[in-house]
Amino acid sequence: MAYTDIDDPSLYFRIKTYTGNGTNDTAITWDETHANMQPDWLWFKNRSAAQSHAVFDSVRGATLRIIPNENGAEGTENTNLDSFDSNGFTVDNEAIVNGNGNNMIAWGWKAGGSASSNSNGSISSSVSVNTTAGFSIVSFTTPSSGTFTVGHGLSSVPKLWLHKRRDGSDHWQFYHESVGNTKKLLLSATNAEGTSAIWQDTTPTSSIMYLGAAGTHLNASATYIAYCFAEKQGYSSFGSYTGNGNADGPFVYTGFKPAWVIIKRTDSTADWHIQDNKRNTFNPVDTSLFANTNDADTQSSSYDTDFLSNGFKLRGTTTARNGSGNTYIYWAFAESPFTNSSGVPNNAR
Repeated sequence: MAYTDIDDPSLYFRIKTYTGNGTNDTAITWDETHANMQPDWLWFKNRSAAQSHAVFDSVRGATLRIIPNENGAEGTENTNLDSFDSNGFTVDNEAIVNGNGNNMIAWGWKAGGSASSNSNGSISSSVSVNTTAGFSIVSFTTPSSGTFTVGHGLSSVPKLWLHKRRDGSDHWQFYHESVGNTKKLLLSATNAEGTSAIWQDTTPTSSIMYLGAAGTHLNASATYIAYCFAEKQGYSSFGSYTGNGNADGPFVYTGFKPAWVIIKRTDSTADWHIQDNKRNTFNPVDTSLFANTNDADTQSSSYDTDFLSNGFKLRGTTTARNGSGNTYIYWAFAESPFTNSSGVPNNAR
């Protein structure tokens, strides 16, 4: 019996909280000491101040920043991220990544390092992929017109795909299997799910993603970056649930003890709530950051969630997370699998 695909999630996903010092060339090392992990995708947030989120990846390079809570173009920033290091990263003095005296957080994922050309789609893409962890970073340029397909390199069907135009303004477009191939969400906005042909009303395959007509659903002859995820047992889970409006809220089975969870209401407007095991080290988890805003950490009992050995349970009653009859999607990564490959279960918090 296969209990998990990955015994040690920290080889592919890590979280770091740190206090900024406002100093250039500051090396930040992951907390884990048993093995190194060089990230390929880093997502930063200043927890103490109204500062935008910041995203960097190894395919575009350390100096190119995109902001999740905005729809602006990619910018070249020479005083943000210096490098992706063998066991962490190095930042400069700006408050968005290293505010002096500010509480900071970075979430990091490991892809496959340098990108390779992928010709599985109708257009070529550059792909950095980690098939073990089910994660790829995909860079592509849209055609001048018409529908098209893009190779993602995962060798399994992605359940989640988000992409952002790099050379101009546009929202982050978000595909989630539970929402389906006829609708989309916007990571950079509170919008409910909306009907769209951006995925050609077609579910992705193990090799390609279907994308709507350039010039209609995406900008024509424009550059894009995408982050793509396939589900891996015991490591990642991308699903949905229905709220009950009760402090004894729904339990969501993931097959692991969560380290990081994003929740988004899909049937109405709501923020994208991010919670993790480093800002709240014991239950209930009651602190959220919002992917679509520049807000600092927000703590509230209405966000109460229990991170359990095999999933998470909603305890708060806000309609943004647990309204009666409301629908939600989630996006989660593991601290540890519920049961490892030797059949040994993990411990609850």
